[in-house]
Amino acid sequence: MCVLPCIYIVYLFYPRPIPTRPFFGIIGNIIAIAALSGSKQGRKSSAFFALVCGLAITDLLGTCLASPITIATYLDKNVLHDRHLCEFHSFLLLFFGVAGLSIICAMSAERYLAICCPYTYQRWGIGPHFARKCLFCIYLSNIIFCCLPVMGMTESMSQPSKTWCFINWMAHEPLSAAYSFLYASVSFLLILMTIVLNFAVCGTLLIMHRRKIQRPVTRGSPRAHWTALSSGVEAQMMTVLVVTSMVVLGCSAPLVVRVFANQISREDNSHADLKAIRIAAVNAILDPWIYILLRRTLTFHYQTNTHDLPTLYSSININQLTASLPLRLQHPLKNQNKKIQYIRESIQT
Repeated sequence: MCVLPCIYIVYLFYPRPIPTRPFFGIIGNIIAIAALSGSKQGRKSSAFFALVCGLAITDLLGTCLASPITIATYLDKNVLHDRHLCEFHSFLLLFFGVAGLSIICAMSAERYLAICCPYTYQRWGIGPHFARKCLFCIYLSNIIFCCLPVMGMTESMSQPSKTWCFINWMAHEPLSAAYSFLYASVSFLLILMTIVLNFAVCGTLLIMHRRKIQRPVTRGSPRAHWTALSSGVEAQMMTVLVVTSMVVLGCSAPLVVRVFANQISREDNSHADLKAIRIAAVNAILDPWIYILLRRTLTFHYQTNTHDLPTLYSSININQLTASLPLRLQHPLKNQNKKIQYIRESIQT
């Protein structure tokens, strides 16, 4: 919160062009956190909601920590000559880049389990407490991973524009080159997993929607209950997943590509590097507006879709449906995900 008046005071005494993106990132994330915090208590009881809040807080924290250093470099090009400050700035860019990808991947995994593997979702007790544990593990593992350059695995260096620091991604030493490839590979895998999980969920929802259109609905039947329950969820959920995938791919992929390209070719292209890091910084600006514009979907529809399933299934003659299952699915301790999926299809047909 104190970053905005500090920026204004600096601008009064140093009327030089300074980056304005931090303004949008800080204001957007504050509005997003306020909007999410003001949601009804019942909407806060889902794991997805907790992960969304965690990502918003992560974006806000990253913007608040990195922005003062960025602004200082625009006022004095020699600021990052201090080795410790350069290492800290490099750590911030490394950590908040991979942490954001990790949380978004966790959000996609949560949706995949809730929609495609409901039995596993319920058996694991995935909820806000589980999500907070997941966030803690993400933060801890990424802090350790991004502290490796400070521990001597590679070095951090000021980039040619003198406005940001990053790892030496043109290193000839095997250990330094290995870390560059490791960081890029982890980021690439997180992006790939997010896209695959989102497409899997979208595919499941499309199949459900197609069956709903092809089959007539009898008012008062279990299938009518299911249709009413999920009618507004499918389009909303696909919108969130598609937008999230586009933001992740569009903002994070260029930097990952530059890490691979610099380490493999070792050809200096500082203009492309600067453009890639600027695009990555836009991620923290776009994310909160997704939550703000689609907050009803993020907090209510997802929760309804997941937590009303037990109520729906309890209103159906499960024994009758189970008796109609193939023999390979009738064992009470096996194939629970397939059994629930079969019951879901029976409801829809």
